[in-house]
Amino acid sequence: MQRKKVVFFFPAFSSQEATAPLGILAVSTPLLNAGYQVKIIDSTITPHFQRRVIEELKDAICLAVSLVTGPMIRETVQIAREVKRLYPNMPIVLGGWHPSLLPDQTLAADYIDAVVVGQGEEALLEIVRRLEAGESLAGIPGVGYKEDGRIRFNPARPLRPLREMPPKAYHLADFDAYQRVCGRRWAMYTSSLACPYNCGYCTNDGVYGRKWNALDPEQVVEETTDLVSRYNLELLWIVDDNFLVDRDRAVGIAEGLVRRGVKFDWSIQASTNLVIRLTVEELKLLRRSGLTQVSQGADTGSMKMMHLMGKDFQNLEDIYGAAEKLTQAGIRPSFNLIFGYPGEGEKERRESVALMMNICRRYPGAEFWTNIFTPYPGSPIMKRAFELGIEVPKTLEGWADFFPRYTVLPWLKGRDHERLQNMREYMRVAFHRVPIGKYRTPALSRLLFEMISVPARWRLDHHVYAFPVELWARKTAQKILTPPKPKVDAHQLAAEPVTC
Repeated sequence: MQRKKVVFFFPAFSSQEATAPLGILAVSTPLLNAGYQVKIIDSTITPHFQRRVIEELKDAICLAVSLVTGPMIRETVQIAREVKRLYPNMPIVLGGWHPSLLPDQTLAADYIDAVVVGQGEEALLEIVRRLEAGESLAGIPGVGYKEDGRIRFNPARPLRPLREMPPKAYHLADFDAYQRVCGRRWAMYTSSLACPYNCGYCTNDGVYGRKWNALDPEQVVEETTDLVSRYNLELLWIVDDNFLVDRDRAVGIAEGLVRRGVKFDWSIQASTNLVIRLTVEELKLLRRSGLTQVSQGADTGSMKMMHLMGKDFQNLEDIYGAAEKLTQAGIRPSFNLIFGYPGEGEKERRESVALMMNICRRYPGAEFWTNIFTPYPGSPIMKRAFELGIEVPKTLEGWADFFPRYTVLPWLKGRDHERLQNMREYMRVAFHRVPIGKYRTPALSRLLFEMISVPARWRLDHHVYAFPVELWARKTAQKILTPPKPKVDAHQLAAEPVTC
């Protein structure tokens, strides 16, 4: 019997905020339309996931993996090596953010047979057809492969307009399983790609360039309302890099959702300078349509650091203005801060803390997320990696620990690194934040955390982080009173490198 099955593996990203892998759902649709069977194994919701992958591969054409830079690589390597041990001739194809940014290094791993660079909907289908027929992958745009022991790359595949891409195969997602894991029934949705800005830490230009690529408002309204109705979802996280690039489009989407009358919450990412272009009345319209949160890359409270980050399109007034307008409209303003960016000193760090303290006190509904700067491949700052003393991993496996939670920078280590980590922990407990995952926190735990928040705010006001007894108490309480942490701490992922 001819094999017609493609097995996808999705390595753990976050169990606290788990939902269906959007990239895999996107590339699955063309395969299904062409008559192939698709099996998705997500390690977050699949017990004994390695065993399941091995079992499904017995009659499969290939194994495909989608991943981003960081801990997802660890499970990918683990699975790929075991597959090659048991099925030496089984093709393994990698796609997603990391292989698109570092295709040569990714394909150099001896257990990887092909990589997809950029949009994968058409490319993966062509790969599967060639593999099924026992033919070479030569000539497939956007694909790198191995042949006769040599690494070869075909010409790049031009980006297609998002409106021309097939709908994602959401029906393959086990939303019941994701809800059991994270406590909320939700999904990701893409209404546009790319961003017109080029922040120094951002990898977006390396994959999509600067050309914004968006769906029409009517299509967004039709797809989102159908999605939440069909699968009984309570939240859509619209993962656009910068949702508000087209002001009229955003307003048009809100108007369409209000007319439809389908009730659900949705959240977006947008840069602060685009948020403040909207009037409070327009933002109230977005709120009536279900928008509950706007995540923004404030990134720093220092004008010097904004310039170094390539964020001259933003200023401090924008950040305060965005918080003010969103609060008036009843939408939660959510900001990210990056610490440790090259050029930052104690003065600039204190300015960022002051920004957070001022906004959270002035606008109690606002929230902040923090991370330590990580120089990701494909970002403008990465071009200065050697000059900055950054040791760039030389293998695919080496990127597994290249992640904000674990990063120790050449200019930020030892006591300075420990002090900064303590400061970030105090920032996490000083003010309330709302994660996607829903969990019932024990009353005693809530009381303890509220008590800790008071001295945390004092420490942040006075920049005192030595002998962090409150953090020790919090850590002990978490072990006793709260469930185990997820495989990857979702709070540390709040500022992915693609965030504007």
